[in-house]
Amino acid sequence: MDIHWNRLDRRAWAAALPDTACALQQSWRYGAAVAAMGRRVHRAEIWKAGRFYGLAQVLLRRAGPLSAGLVLRGPVWMDRPADTREALRALRRAMPGPGARLLLAQTEGPGPGILPLVTPVAMAEIGLGAATGAMRARMHGKWRNRLRRAEAAGLSVAVTAPSAADLDWLCRLDRQRAGARGYRGLPPAFLAAWAACEGPPMRLFTARLRGDTVAAMLFLDHPPGVTYQIGWTGVAGRAVAAHNLLLWRAMRHFARDGRRRLDLGPLDTETAPGLARFKLGAGAAVRRLSAAGPVLPALTRGRAAPAPHPPFAEAALSGPPPPPAISASGPDRTCSTACGQADSYRYR
Repeated sequence: MDIHWNRLDRRAWAAALPDTACALQQSWRYGAAVAAMGRRVHRAEIWKAGRFYGLAQVLLRRAGPLSAGLVLRGPVWMDRPADTREALRALRRAMPGPGARLLLAQTEGPGPGILPLVTPVAMAEIGLGAATGAMRARMHGKWRNRLRRAEAAGLSVAVTAPSAADLDWLCRLDRQRAGARGYRGLPPAFLAAWAACEGPPMRLFTARLRGDTVAAMLFLDHPPGVTYQIGWTGVAGRAVAAHNLLLWRAMRHFARDGRRRLDLGPLDTETAPGLARFKLGAGAAVRRLSAAGPVLPALTRGRAAPAPHPPFAEAALSGPPPPPAISASGPDRTCSTACGQADSYRYR
């Protein structure tokens, strides 16, 4: 396998990704936000014998004499090779930076060649390609009944690009819940960095009842996918199933915008069974990720040979080179928190 680094600009990267590549962590904007927080981000093309196979966005940091990389929900395959271990090992060998190399990876689906240190994760995802009636029909009957109750409760729903005050309010609520329930979400600085990067605005869905805010849900839009990030509801919102209505409105909104998949985050049936039931009841399918861990080295080195530029990159490669990545500085929390998103509410 031949690895080529940082040849694509934002538009070429988006053009190269298949329309099924909906994971937040492999979107260009995710890497741009992480880089703005001080991390080094490198983007790889994977080739073999002149044939383009896929892409991988890798977060890098130095750990003493070690160059450590992290690939989350990647590589993204245009043409999945028969043995993905070869590609992961080639990525590890070719990682930029001096010294010994360690590559940690978590892939969508099986992860051969990864030493499992963290157990596999199941994600809840809602397909948005179906018609409105079909999406509603996929819901569990009880979930749909709660949605009807919310629709009849007199709730008003606003869809906005959140202000800094909105984000501060949601992040403060999220930190309170995180401390009480022992999870870690993406740091508030990530949302600020995301908002500053080029791309569609975040979307905040807010439900009000008789003028009072009773529930909210925040989504990150990264075509062709969208990711639920933070949610909140109070006693009054739970009483009228406000989050059922907000999620349904979000599904319809992003489907109209042409998004393919809505990621609701991990399913945890042990510590948050009510939330897992909520996600599955909305019609979500389960996507299983591999265990996370280091990529095991190969016994032999692969061939290093130049590959032709992919057609989608010609315009990008004929222009100026991409700007250098920002060097790592300061404390870093993105790597350890980016595997999943925080859920700051519970359903009964």
